[in-house]
Amino acid sequence: MTHAPRLDADPPAEPLIPPVRPSLYDRFTERVVRDPKAHRLYAWLAPALVVLLAAVLRLWNLAAAHDLMNQFDETYYVKDAWTLSQLGYEAAWPAEANDRFLAGDVGIFTTDPAFVIHPPLGKWIIAVGMMVLGPESGWGWRITTALLGTAAVLVLMLIAKRLTRSTTFAVVAGLLMAVDGLAISMSRVALLDTPLMFFMLLGFLFVLLDRERTMTRIAQTVAARYDDDEPPSWGPILWNRPWIIAAGAALGAASAVKWSGAWVLAGLGIYLVVTDALARRRAGVLFWPTDAIRQGAATFVLLVPVAVLVYVVSWSGWLLSDGGYSRHAADANPATGVWSWVPLSLQSLWLDHVTMLNAASQITSGHTYASPAWQWPLLIRPTGMYYHHDALGADGCAAANGCSQVIASIPNPLIWYAGVAAVIYLAYRFVVARDWRYALVLTGIGVTYVPWLFFPERTIFQFYTVLVLPFMLLALTFALRDIAGPRHADAYRRLTGQRLVMVFLGVALLLSAFWYPVVTAMTVPYDFWRLHNWLPTWV
Repeated sequence: MTHAPRLDADPPAEPLIPPVRPSLYDRFTERVVRDPKAHRLYAWLAPALVVLLAAVLRLWNLAAAHDLMNQFDETYYVKDAWTLSQLGYEAAWPAEANDRFLAGDVGIFTTDPAFVIHPPLGKWIIAVGMMVLGPESGWGWRITTALLGTAAVLVLMLIAKRLTRSTTFAVVAGLLMAVDGLAISMSRVALLDTPLMFFMLLGFLFVLLDRERTMTRIAQTVAARYDDDEPPSWGPILWNRPWIIAAGAALGAASAVKWSGAWVLAGLGIYLVVTDALARRRAGVLFWPTDAIRQGAATFVLLVPVAVLVYVVSWSGWLLSDGGYSRHAADANPATGVWSWVPLSLQSLWLDHVTMLNAASQITSGHTYASPAWQWPLLIRPTGMYYHHDALGADGCAAANGCSQVIASIPNPLIWYAGVAAVIYLAYRFVVARDWRYALVLTGIGVTYVPWLFFPERTIFQFYTVLVLPFMLLALTFALRDIAGPRHADAYRRLTGQRLVMVFLGVALLLSAFWYPVVTAMTVPYDFWRLHNWLPTWV
């Protein structure tokens, strides 16, 4: 028997929290995932637009500062690069060479060797730009650095994509690097740090690619060796690891730009041994510590000799010419005994390196912009690369206090401090979750930052952190991903987290636009430049 509903019955209770519609981002990604064509378009178009933005920000008005920046080493590297291209080695220049070089008189160098403390590859890279575009302006001596700085953004996105499995967060990492003031300014000056960063990132990418192949191979091979559920005593020794050879070549090139690349080589070598050991333990190998040492010896053979070969080849100009500094140092006193078989040219190269190392270890003189490594996370003393002031009425300047052109290698403050916090957060997350991805990022922080803490007396600068920056951005990307919320979270949590991420990115982009004129030598009113000196030590 059915009953009619009571007219005086209470209406159904309404939910206390109204349903939340999925965010625009979630609706967009759901549509992209459902449509394979849209997914493919997004996967390459979004990163391509970031690379294009990075290129524009680094190449626009590249020669604005027609100067060799006497306070920093552009004055040496540009002229060394030019003589490398002409003589095969770095040669000395007469007094007042900078003014004459900038005026177009680039043939005034001597054939006398110049003493240098850095390997030649970075200077060869600078020389390529001058050989193609000429040495008459900054376009010639800065173009290759700008191109490598742009390429580094792409490599960072490739690393981020493999770590997060998300095109969106790979784009976020690349976008933050594309617009950051430190990355931009260091890509627009002819110094060695951006080429070093590029090769270092390549090394990390190749190690990551090797890991994707190797972990599965170890697990499968060990599983095939089980006998009646008894685990094998030893695992496989893997020699077919082409990405390790590629990583060795990239890190050899990094070391051939600056010796600090050797820290990255050593750090990644240790990382490979540790990850191989843990993979063998997970697979069930009984003697996994010893087994990892066996594999470590094979990994050393794959990684280090090719790095040494690339490094030595970078000295080809010095080896094939006769005029380089200490080029014939071993002729009068050749090595005897077990080293007598080494060619005299290589013996001379070794003696030259001893001299370079001794000189580099004694760089302790004061500098206006010197900043010990403990200060770097606090951003106490960012480096001013270039400053030019036009008085009222000069060069068309109409500002009340004149106009300024500035290249300040200062990172976006919001991105920088958030990145420092993200590194601390990632270290905590690694302790809790033991995620290998966090370990790789923290390894990058360790090999690019920690060694400098052991040289408190050395004259070093904040702009060295351009090597640390990519890993800080990876840590920040992981933190932003956690803020945005996991896919299984409810719609309200996702919407709130994604809005926070969007606000952060929006403010970061606005700050980057605010800082861009004073990291690229744009002519701006002096008072506008002063607005950027938020701390007294930033001037």
